Amino acid sequence: MADVEEFLSTEEMEAIGLELEQVKILKGCFDGFADEDGAIPADNVGGILSMMGMKFKPSALREIIEEIDEDGSGLLEFGEFCQLAAKFLVEEDDEALKKELKEAFRIYDKDQLGYISTETLKEILREIDNKLTEEDLDGIIEEVDEDGSGTLDFDEFMEMMSG
Repeated sequence: MADVEEFLSTEEMEAIGLELEQVKILKGCFDGFADEDGAIPADNVGGILSMMGMKFKPSALREIIEEIDEDGSGLLEFGEFCQLAAKFLVEEDDEALKKELKEAFRIYDKDQLGYISTETLKEILREIDNKLTEEDLDGIIEEVDEDGSGTLDFDEFMEMMSG
């Protein structure tokens, strides 16, 4: 296989949010379906992504294709194909992260009240990094407990944990 950096620079990969291994896999898939001009008809993209195990809504796919196919040719070149695939790959990662955080939150929300106390949060943070001082912890709490309620709901917890 040709070096993928001929088709997509390291900067472009980072901007799209893909790693080199992912781009190599996408290149292999792309090459299997591209025409002699090095493009895939936009109409075929949904089938290709499905074969790669990606889940998507047809309406979302159409919107993204319209956004990415800037020249309106109805054909996606390799860079455009990577941009499209990245949106679904990154989305899956976000969903997995949210699911893991929801499970962690549920464990700490022992009384199932829909929030955890800032004291519980301090315990969590100490487990993650035992070098944090009381001052560090207070600073973090002040930042994430914006309303000063002394509690964190799931959204605040997720925001803090996912940066």
